[in-house]
Amino acid sequence: MEKKLDKYIREHSSPEDKVLEELYRQTHLYVVNPNMVSGHIQGKFLEMLSYMIQPSCILEIGTYTGYSAICLARGLKSDGQLHTIEVNDELNEMSNHYFALAGVADRVTLHTGRAQDVIPAMKCTFDLVFIDGDKREYCEYYNLVFDKVRKGGFIIADNVLWGGKIESEEALKDPQTKGVVKFNELVRKDHRVEKIVLPLRDGLMLIRKK
Repeated sequence: MEKKLDKYIREHSSPEDKVLEELYRQTHLYVVNPNMVSGHIQGKFLEMLSYMIQPSCILEIGTYTGYSAICLARGLKSDGQLHTIEVNDELNEMSNHYFALAGVADRVTLHTGRAQDVIPAMKCTFDLVFIDGDKREYCEYYNLVFDKVRKGGFIIADNVLWGGKIESEEALKDPQTKGVVKFNELVRKDHRVEKIVLPLRDGLMLIRKK
């Protein structure tokens, strides 16, 4: 039933464009942990959100091979910029290649390093932040970016359902799962924001700063 529903969703959504399709395929062929790539439906959702918000400045934590960055960058205002941070410099060549193919290279600035080192030096005010880095560090990312997000701006966090492991008895024994659980609780108790968890792919949390 789930496969039929997934097929139905894809058939009734705009198709994946050729650049993203190739990037998805190349990621699965040549990169470790290819399941980390956003993929068609989540990517299109992020693109739609970006178009709706029409941000001038976006921050992405966790570039990976660049799929979600391309989707988000497409919704930027004409003079907007997306800053994306990736700790693994071995992925830079691939992501930069596809930024160029997708026609967004002039709107994307790729930073290499740990988000904890890069973010404090940024002078930008962000309309939209996409958190998709190391799950153990989600709370750190959130606290680092919060004051840099404009009032009424949005933070999106990926993988907040973490394959359903967040409710398991073993959850707090695994550092990655523990990081997701702690983040979810941090946001749940944060009265400075409105939030909703969407069961899309591995769970997206949409957060609006009041």
